[in-house]
Amino acid sequence: MQEIFKGNFTQQEPIPEDGIAAALDVMRSGRLHRYNLSPGELGEVGLLEREFAAYVGSKYALAVCSGGYALATALRALDVKPGDKVLTNAFTLAPVPGSIASVGAVPVFVGVTEDLVIDLDDLAEKAHLSNVLMLSHMRGHICDMDRLVEICSEAGVKIVEDCAHTMGSAWRGVPSGRYGAIGCYSTQTYKHMNSGEGGFLVTDDDEIMARATMLSGSYMLYERHGAVPGPEVFESVKYTTPNVSGRMDHLRAAILRPQLTKLDAQCDAWNARYQVVEDGLRDTPGLRLVDRPNEERYVGSSLQFLLLDWPDVAISDVLGRCLARGVELKWFGGAEPVGFTSRYDSWRYAPSARMPASDRILHGVIDMRLPLTFSLEDCALIARIIRSEVGAVWQEQAA
Repeated sequence: MQEIFKGNFTQQEPIPEDGIAAALDVMRSGRLHRYNLSPGELGEVGLLEREFAAYVGSKYALAVCSGGYALATALRALDVKPGDKVLTNAFTLAPVPGSIASVGAVPVFVGVTEDLVIDLDDLAEKAHLSNVLMLSHMRGHICDMDRLVEICSEAGVKIVEDCAHTMGSAWRGVPSGRYGAIGCYSTQTYKHMNSGEGGFLVTDDDEIMARATMLSGSYMLYERHGAVPGPEVFESVKYTTPNVSGRMDHLRAAILRPQLTKLDAQCDAWNARYQVVEDGLRDTPGLRLVDRPNEERYVGSSLQFLLLDWPDVAISDVLGRCLARGVELKWFGGAEPVGFTSRYDSWRYAPSARMPASDRILHGVIDMRLPLTFSLEDCALIARIIRSEVGAVWQEQAA
């Protein structure tokens, strides 16, 4: 009798009770707006900004309405203009090129390796095309950040890190988001903290932060932020920076603050689940796991593997067989985008040349969420199901 998994791949943990209590306090006050504060009060958003800056070791932090908003604000704060080119990953999710297009700029795609990180050789060849790289740590995979920074420094390229999938991660002990000029994070429901939608922008640069603060809709109330430069820094930007309102509200901040105190423990819990699935899939014929370098502290909130050079019909067969047994896998190599699994050639607002080496890799990428509502036993069962169905289709192909 076949084993069937009965869990839900989109069911997250409940908001912590102290977060619910804090949210109720905000709702009872009626003061949800980010600048609706009593005299001398910093408020939930300002406190969260200070606490998140301390967590990642940045000088400044801006809490915003979404990770995508943080990315677009980062580009505006760097004075990216319509028609400018911005380097970015070919393997990423649509909000990354979408943020580039939203400011009228043009994405220039850089290839992906079999380890699902940006191809640094391709980056070195293309670095002269732009002075900004929007680096996506797609699905939590961090490249050799030392070499990437060296390439960008030599070419005069400023780095914006998209850390939607790497909050809590690090490279050589440096938190994700701290290698570039700006780090951007997401607190959308399926990320590492959950406020439905939300995000952060962090930087150590005074002028970048002043511009980002004005962009977020501070009007002239920037002193009510939790982690910003002094008022003198705003003098040079406050009359020339447009208001593109998007700072977080107190309700979402109240939900997030207790989650931040638990984030490291949550990351450890994700990694325990990731390890069980990875161990269960290791040495499956026809399936390639992604090796994680020792320099990387990753957060295994999702897992990817490759079915390299498999025909479409065989990959579709694996997905169908697994789904019939309760395991929901996503495929980045399908002919049409499904849900979030679009590719660089799906974004027709962003012109691109074919990238055969990357296309081969993207064609084989299989993706799976690992919510913390799964137990370790659930993860072992999921691995057994995937291993069994991949093995069965592999044998049929060989026959």
